[in-house]
Amino acid sequence: MPIRVIFLCLFLKSPGSHASVSYKPNIVLILVDDLGIGDVGCYGNDTIRTPNIDRLAKEGVKLTQHIAAAPLCTPSRAAFLTGRYPIRSGMDATNDYRVIQWAGASGGLPPNETTFAKILQKQGYITGLIGKWHQGVNCESRNDYCHHPLNHGFDYFYGMPFSLMNDCQITQPPEKDRVLRTKLWLYSQTIGLAVLTLAIARLTGLVSVTWKIITCLAWFGFLFFASWFSSYGFIRYWDCILMRNHEITEQPMVVERTTSLILKEAISFIERNKHGPFLLFVSFLHVHTPLITTELFLGKSSYGLYGDNVEEMDWMVGRVLDAIDKKGLKNTTLTYFSSDHGGFLEAQGGKAQLGGWNGIYKGGKGMGGWEGGIRVPGIFRWPGVLPADTVIDEPTSLMDIYPTVAYLAGGIVPQDRVMDGWNLMPLLQGSIQHSEHEFLFHYCGMYLHAVRWHQKDSGALWKAHYVTPIFQPEGAGACYGRGICPCFGEGVTHHDPPLLFDLSRDPSEAKPLLPATEPLFDTVTSRIERAVQEHRQTLTPVPQQLSLHNIMWKPWLQPCCGTFPFCWCDKEGDKDRPLLADGNLP
Repeated sequence: MPIRVIFLCLFLKSPGSHASVSYKPNIVLILVDDLGIGDVGCYGNDTIRTPNIDRLAKEGVKLTQHIAAAPLCTPSRAAFLTGRYPIRSGMDATNDYRVIQWAGASGGLPPNETTFAKILQKQGYITGLIGKWHQGVNCESRNDYCHHPLNHGFDYFYGMPFSLMNDCQITQPPEKDRVLRTKLWLYSQTIGLAVLTLAIARLTGLVSVTWKIITCLAWFGFLFFASWFSSYGFIRYWDCILMRNHEITEQPMVVERTTSLILKEAISFIERNKHGPFLLFVSFLHVHTPLITTELFLGKSSYGLYGDNVEEMDWMVGRVLDAIDKKGLKNTTLTYFSSDHGGFLEAQGGKAQLGGWNGIYKGGKGMGGWEGGIRVPGIFRWPGVLPADTVIDEPTSLMDIYPTVAYLAGGIVPQDRVMDGWNLMPLLQGSIQHSEHEFLFHYCGMYLHAVRWHQKDSGALWKAHYVTPIFQPEGAGACYGRGICPCFGEGVTHHDPPLLFDLSRDPSEAKPLLPATEPLFDTVTSRIERAVQEHRQTLTPVPQQLSLHNIMWKPWLQPCCGTFPFCWCDKEGDKDRPLLADGNLP
């Protein structure tokens, strides 16, 4: 046992041979971006190799009904960090912009929210975040860092304050606001063509328009072009950056070496803090498009570039696990693995599928109700404390991580606000048989799309859908015509009475139950409706962090390595080569 063991008034009782614990464990939380539950071997995939994640499940507890609180990055991660539905912190949207759009925007995780990192920090933990943040940076000035990880309980941060996207790689087609940018470019060309036509007509005497009018129109066109190109034309510089704490180390980031740098930082954090206790949140940029994959893994899978990227991510998980094991920390470390939401079905490049697979579950990323958008892998390992090779089929949530790690650290969750997660240790150790969750509410933006009712006495798992997206084309299972499914408007269907499924009998949500054939239909839907009303009574108005004002790019908030607008630097060099050179392919 390491010297750092601290005795607490904390005893984790486990059945059988599993020991009681009287120390603060190290905690390593691994969260993948856009990974589908069907992409992992231990969840049924037999074409993509994930031996390290599978080993984690073999040595620990696998959850089969692990649910994200939102189907997109920003709100899901906000719920993960706070243990609360994102609607409670204003981290969900009423508009089509459902995630933070710019590193230079003013929206983000409110400073008055208490993350699990803050709780553990107060309990003597060294806390670190390596990888993706996507919870905002600044509020009112370029250096106020009100949303920054260091202001939310992390002692150390290395990674992207924003999120990986196609715009970060020069060879990829634009991703952010692609339709709007196309229109703006068309309008700019139209104005330019109009100016040129008028000038030629004036020179040839075909029209009598004054040069003053032509000059004014030219200036208008130039200002219009400059107003949008100053942001959209430099997305790589504005959003694709790496930071160490408050310092920008790459602007723009060199995506080809990002994998190595993220992995090196995670391993280095473990080595520096091996005497603990420490909390390490590894937030991978994988497996989000543009699927940045090193040469070691290109072409190695049987499922194209996406499979290559998943297998590289699994290798990175293995390297983190190796770092834990080699330092003798395996038995004193709780390790957790999950994804922020389901796989991105609409991500395609030509005929190639660039997004994940959600197994037997309908829907995917962006869909607040269908299982494919919110059911994710969930694996815990803690040898000697948690049973090995165990499967739990009870409903659990990413929001449960907060009270679980707070409990293990000897901390107390905030008492001045509603908390939506539950401590999972009794369920993981087998001292209770059923999840504490009776109802889970599935939002799409700020719109309630579905509700899950775990009827413990009967074993039924009811799911009522009030709103569902309209797939394009019809029956396709995703919104390929739109690029991602909407939460409201003409792109959704409202159901009254709701679509009802019993997930214990129909996990694929293939055949909705009918009032005429399901005797319990009215009873179940009435009980769920009552739960919805009770839930809504717990909601209080808060500032909307994803309002149009808050998600707009603001030059005065833009993180900048240099003097704005001349923002570029590279402080990393070629530090990635040694680590990847000794990588062993599976």
